[in-house]
Amino acid sequence: MSIDRLHMDLADRGYDILIGSDLLDQTGALMVPVMRGKRAFVVTDDQVGPIYLDRVLASLDKAGIAHQHTQVTHGEHTKDFAHLEALLDTMLEARCERSTMIVALGGGVVGDLTGFAASILQRGVDFVQIPTTLLAQVDSSVGGKTGINTKKGKNLVGAFHQPRLVLADISVLDSLPRRQVLAGYAEVVKYGCIDDPDFFSWLEANGDKVIAGDVAARRYAVAISCRAKARVVAADEREGGIRALLNLGHTFGHALEAETGYGDEILHGEAVGLGMIMAFHLSARMGLAPFSDVDRLERHLGAVGMPIRLSKQRHWDVDRLVHHMAGDKKVKDGKITFVLARGIGQSFLTPDVPEAAVREMLAEFIGA
Repeated sequence: MSIDRLHMDLADRGYDILIGSDLLDQTGALMVPVMRGKRAFVVTDDQVGPIYLDRVLASLDKAGIAHQHTQVTHGEHTKDFAHLEALLDTMLEARCERSTMIVALGGGVVGDLTGFAASILQRGVDFVQIPTTLLAQVDSSVGGKTGINTKKGKNLVGAFHQPRLVLADISVLDSLPRRQVLAGYAEVVKYGCIDDPDFFSWLEANGDKVIAGDVAARRYAVAISCRAKARVVAADEREGGIRALLNLGHTFGHALEAETGYGDEILHGEAVGLGMIMAFHLSARMGLAPFSDVDRLERHLGAVGMPIRLSKQRHWDVDRLVHHMAGDKKVKDGKITFVLARGIGQSFLTPDVPEAAVREMLAEFIGA
């Protein structure tokens, strides 16, 4: 089957994003052109490894690439200093050199952790992203953001470190539980909400196909999402301006994740979906966006099976959510830069949001 090849245009640090089916079996051959040596170190987790690691290692053997590998525990709790130190120790014990290609085989946690380790191992070594979740394929694997969580918040420690290659194998999505697919789908919807109303309309008509596993629909959704992200990152690699638009829904979403302990109660994509709804509610309450677009977003996310309201099984506290938001990376001079919207496909950045408006929206959303 053919491969869609998108290019991240970052001058001498540019790289290709390859999208297709059964790419895992071609990993070695696709990596060789971007390698400085003939050795690789693969990092995966204890859920992905048993399913896909052997196929990747076989492809490395076929390409004549020597390899070693390790597995980390799956889950957001793995993105911390302890696991980062353990991974670096394992890489050093394996005698990884500056010419060794590090390979991240897994979802966003594996990609973020491995990418950060690669960014600081021997002051920076090359790495390849092989994202195995929809969320990672359309978001975290592209753009070079790497990092870990701390007790003070999510992704507050990390580095911009671009991969040398991204391999998005659509066929691996077939093994994902429906909840994981839906979580990734929230990030797909995000691109329509930011600046592509036509894509949002396409999702309204085809979202069920993407979630159900239609290969053509999934491939199109991943390609459009990656192209959108690549365009924004190429214009603003280190998030000095418009790249922050990619955080639509994340300020609220990260607060929900922090409040629930980064566990399975709310997955990252679910938090982003709820966060987008909250951002649109806030925009409408401030007179910036029509309430009809808030309803449209809620209607679509709800129709495909995503949560559109907070669970009533937990007591949500406005003060605690605002406290979590105050630790957001987009805080400047004590003020949060929010991603709001004037409607579907019309998102923008603003630091001029009264805290009272945020609190009123949160209180209403919690009580809804």
